[in-house]
Amino acid sequence: MRIIFMGTPDFAVPSLNALVEAGHDVICVVAQPDKPKGRGKKLVSPPTIERARALGIPTKQPKRIRRGPFVEWMQAAQADVAVVVAYGRILRPNLLNAPKRGCINVHASLLPKYRGAAPIHWAIINGESKTGVCTMQMDVGMDTGDVLIRRETNIGSEETTGELWTRLAHIGSTALIETLASIDQISPQPQEHELATHAPMLQKSDGCIDWQQEAHTIFNRVRGVTPFPGAWTIFRGQKLKLWTVRPVEANGTPGTVLVAKKKLIVATGSGGIEIQEAQLPGKKRGLAINLINGARIQVGEQLG
Repeated sequence: MRIIFMGTPDFAVPSLNALVEAGHDVICVVAQPDKPKGRGKKLVSPPTIERARALGIPTKQPKRIRRGPFVEWMQAAQADVAVVVAYGRILRPNLLNAPKRGCINVHASLLPKYRGAAPIHWAIINGESKTGVCTMQMDVGMDTGDVLIRRETNIGSEETTGELWTRLAHIGSTALIETLASIDQISPQPQEHELATHAPMLQKSDGCIDWQQEAHTIFNRVRGVTPFPGAWTIFRGQKLKLWTVRPVEANGTPGTVLVAKKKLIVATGSGGIEIQEAQLPGKKRGLAINLINGARIQVGEQLG
């Protein structure tokens, strides 16, 4: 097939690789513009653009996609289909209808649950035991199109968003190739819109730990925001980043350090959280024992 690929983050790269490996003619990779990163604010290209360059595939990074040269190009490209994987922008009908078979999306949830920008994060934060990937025929709504193929997977009891992100990216790439190979035989399944839930983009504030919550809720929150936007709490007026934690049996005033010897345990609204890996500003990520010794943490100190 003659394909326009639209995707921006590393989640989309396995799907791009799979299209090339399957012999499809990827005529262009479209992603969002380069963004400044780091202290020097150097412009950095998205992972899909870097991969496209390595593969020798033409690229486009339009600032505007509602009207203008990009729309005209896409309408004239004579593509069979556009594959959209975490592109990060809403497509209007003039783009959705440009390819002969429209646009097919790879979405990292079991639709209609978790429509939106951060389905992987919210599935873990909400304590889901299962998730998956759907390929979908896109329409004008946000993740409201008919489902083509659905692939389910269990979420590991300690799995983080970063780990699940990688797994679902590869499950999605396989589902995409299966979808394109059997596109004429698939019966699109309308979603049950009344069952839809929303998964909005996370902000840094979503990583703030509320020690009043029960331990397992906090545990899921930390897993769900790792590595981005990151879990954190306030300790001695500074932001303490939490990398890995686990729920434990404990009792005390929420946010209070209960144990600070070989382990670092903090009380929650119900139970406790053992902080296993953490990071203070300007320091490297390290084991809790290093934080205990380096910062001389005392039982009774307050977090949050």
